[in-house]
Amino acid sequence: MTSLNRNARELLAFDGDAGVDTLLGDDAVDRVADEVDRPAPKTAASSPAEAFPGEQVPPSPSLARKGGGSSISAPAAIAVAPPSAEAAVMSARAAAKGAESLEALRELLQTFEGCMLRTTATRLVFADGNPKGRIMFVGEAPGRDEDIAGLPFVGRSGKLLDLMMQAIGLDRTQAYIANIVPWRPPGTRTPTPLDSAMCLPFLLRQIELADPDILVCLGQPSTQTLLGTKEGITRTRGRWFKFDTGRREIRALPTYHPAFLLRSPLQKRLAWRDFLALKKALAS
Repeated sequence: MTSLNRNARELLAFDGDAGVDTLLGDDAVDRVADEVDRPAPKTAASSPAEAFPGEQVPPSPSLARKGGGSSISAPAAIAVAPPSAEAAVMSARAAAKGAESLEALRELLQTFEGCMLRTTATRLVFADGNPKGRIMFVGEAPGRDEDIAGLPFVGRSGKLLDLMMQAIGLDRTQAYIANIVPWRPPGTRTPTPLDSAMCLPFLLRQIELADPDILVCLGQPSTQTLLGTKEGITRTRGRWFKFDTGRREIRALPTYHPAFLLRSPLQKRLAWRDFLALKKALAS
């Protein structure tokens, strides 16, 4: 037995001990040879005749690489990243600036797709009351009743707000009412910071177009968002702040949200003090 045959038998015995019992191809392949010189391996569907009836067989990548005839490569998938939150907010700012009237702003919000809350809400809750009134109330977001009616503050908290206004001689024909977010969040959850950031440019434009003499921030979210403070409502309520509408500087007063007062009726005495301060400011 020659040394070559002996080496071959020893190699086959080694493969058998290792569990190798199947050949991968009929033709021997020199694994040491250069990649370009290797013969192309046979595949289960290397030609149209070997494919299933009607199956479209793409050209072999090896043939395309070697230049054997024309090759058609599948287009690479292009992943388009969603716009960043900052870019989306900047887009909302640019859109809001284009509204020349409150009606135009309402129509713009009807078709605005930047805030996903619009896809789960029943309808847009833009505003209520008189936009020419001297005072503007701003809450956080609509609830279930507001979502159904399409108007802000029409549920229990809205009825309490009406009573609070009546106590100082006001009604909805003399005041303008809106929210930071004009769509009801799912389940009336708290709006996320991104929700508020996306809608804030439209509210700021709404305030600018209405141009009230006094801005009343109802609750902590409205106060912190509009006045740029991180203090809680118990520290800010009853204090006068300056607010730039974009046209002029006006006074702003934070107070408790009516929904909070329904849960904590003992705090109504503090809210009453705030409304007395509003009455005095309106009389001056």
